[in-house]
Amino acid sequence: MSIEDIKLKIEKLTKEINEHNYNYYTLSKPVISDYDFDFLLKELEELEKQYPQFEDPLSPTKRVGGDITKSFNQIEHKYPMLSLGNTYSFDEIKDFDNRVRKVIGDDIQYVCELKYDGVAIGLTYINGRLVTAVTRGDGTKGDDVTANIKTIKSIPLVLKGSDYPEEFEIRGEIILPHSSFNKLNEERLDIGDEPFANPRNAASGSLKLQDSSEVAKRNLDCYLYYIPSENVSFKNHLQNLERAREWGFKVPSYLEIAHSVEDIFRFINFWDIERDNLPFDIDGVVIKVNDYNQQRDLGFTAKSPRWAIAYKFKAERVCTRLLSVSYQVGRTGAVTPVANLQPVLLAGTTVKRASLHNADIIEGLDLKLGDWVYVEKGGEIIPKIVGVDTSKRELFMETIIFPTSCPICQTSLVRKEGESAHYCPNEKSCPPQIKGKLEHFISRKAMNIDSLGEGKVEILFDNKLVLSPADLYKLNTDTILGIEKIYQNEEGKNKKLSFKEKTVENILSGIRNSKSVPFARVLFALGIRYVGETIAKKLAKHFKNIDALKTATFEELVEAEEIGEKIAESLILWFKDDCNLELISQLKEAGLQFEIVESDQSTTSDILKGKSIVVSGTFKIFRRKEIESFVELNGAKLVKSISQKTDFVVAGEEMGPSKLEKAKKLGIEIISEEEFLERINVK
Repeated sequence: MSIEDIKLKIEKLTKEINEHNYNYYTLSKPVISDYDFDFLLKELEELEKQYPQFEDPLSPTKRVGGDITKSFNQIEHKYPMLSLGNTYSFDEIKDFDNRVRKVIGDDIQYVCELKYDGVAIGLTYINGRLVTAVTRGDGTKGDDVTANIKTIKSIPLVLKGSDYPEEFEIRGEIILPHSSFNKLNEERLDIGDEPFANPRNAASGSLKLQDSSEVAKRNLDCYLYYIPSENVSFKNHLQNLERAREWGFKVPSYLEIAHSVEDIFRFINFWDIERDNLPFDIDGVVIKVNDYNQQRDLGFTAKSPRWAIAYKFKAERVCTRLLSVSYQVGRTGAVTPVANLQPVLLAGTTVKRASLHNADIIEGLDLKLGDWVYVEKGGEIIPKIVGVDTSKRELFMETIIFPTSCPICQTSLVRKEGESAHYCPNEKSCPPQIKGKLEHFISRKAMNIDSLGEGKVEILFDNKLVLSPADLYKLNTDTILGIEKIYQNEEGKNKKLSFKEKTVENILSGIRNSKSVPFARVLFALGIRYVGETIAKKLAKHFKNIDALKTATFEELVEAEEIGEKIAESLILWFKDDCNLELISQLKEAGLQFEIVESDQSTTSDILKGKSIVVSGTFKIFRRKEIESFVELNGAKLVKSISQKTDFVVAGEEMGPSKLEKAKKLGIEIISEEEFLERINVK
């Protein structure tokens, strides 16, 4: 091909891939398989490498990130990014409606929309191309997060059509869907990090990451809902949103025209219940005057527009007494404060404890022992203290001060720069850290020694029989038969757990079976900071064995897929420790897998390549874990939740009724275990 043909080919591929991105991430209606999409993207990547003169900074190949931002520049908003006035009262909605009608009369339309619980963003386009993405900041200036925003696949880098303004801004909300939030927190727990309290915090933290390739992994989403009226083609808000959808923006369909406060109240009441079924968090409803001329007549206060108001849903809140604060030490040494509360009923469950997360939260609340505190369920899941009833505070109450030494081993705590948690650095002999590492080692995703659950590891540790993972492989019947522990259950009754013959037999069998666990899971089981389940698989695949990994240089580590500077530094530090090298030596001697074998490196077939498959229920021929393994071994992607992107569901007995209903509603194919095995040619 000539140079001109190459240029045209790159332009054609770019346009085609952008169109498929729009179909997939904005419309949720893909027209090609993941495999075919990946093939097109790979072809474009190769052409851009060979002909860098035609590379576009807004190419779809840049969606994976890679830009490093050391600091975020402040950019002044062309139009102030004002907050909306908030209310929790229907009476105040009526007052708002009366004020509007006094100015513009009764010929009025409102647009009712959802209030997304995320991070506000302003996107500026010039000649149809994304130029800047700026957070709200103080409303006058915000942070330039353009490099990170480019990784969000539902945000168009280049617009569709040609009738958009030469330069304009569109505003919306960056959100983290529940599925992405749950996966992110699972990964954080895997690597010993504190989980995010709610999706909004996670979305906000993601936008401020310095490495945009890390942002790309978070699977953020974005809904756009407002174009400042100076930039628009139509005379009302709703028509402009419809036109923005044609340009390629993900504009919400969750909106409705209202002509009266009764219409508004119906919309609010519907979504106050239905919000539980959304795949993301909302915290209320926004009501806007639709007509731009009417908006201009109503104008602005110093802080907010007079033509819009936000109704916020009431989070269920209770007031109870703070009895004490205890401090938990995790396997990484992170010290987490926990509020012990006078038991209280909240959202259908009795709450006795609430996480206080870190020292900054305690200081910000100015907590004192015996305070009456307000408790809510963050994201309707995690109990959290949101305030203090100072009117009930007594004189001379003790202020809660975060400890300076470990509550268990008394070692002085440290706080790493840029982190909110305090850490106990005594990882070699701090009991909860050792027990935490042992529990991680035997966990299902690691060595899967399930016969050691239910507190049995703690008994072995307390009897000084297991102080490191290597000690597990030295156990025998004589050493553990008959040991026992008396403990109190939640009702305060004494219970006895003892190692009888059958228990001992199961424990030793589980330990023997763990020797066949593949290298990637052994690597994950070691509990190296930042090396979660996915990263362990990437490292095992790249380096093939533990010896190559432990001698790898920083440069060699960051060459591996998805291995950033933070992970590389953690690995180098871990392998410098003589105790860790001795642990590997002992585990090798015990017969654990420290190199990848041929069956680990390749899939059985590509028969399911490009498909997304959900496995649900219990099965007769194989265990569920084995069915899930077959999915991945035959080239498919195993996903946990059903969506329009799901190709089919492998359904066993007792499939979750909500999953079954959703699959039927979306028209997703549901097949039995036998049909699945037939498809992958397993007899």
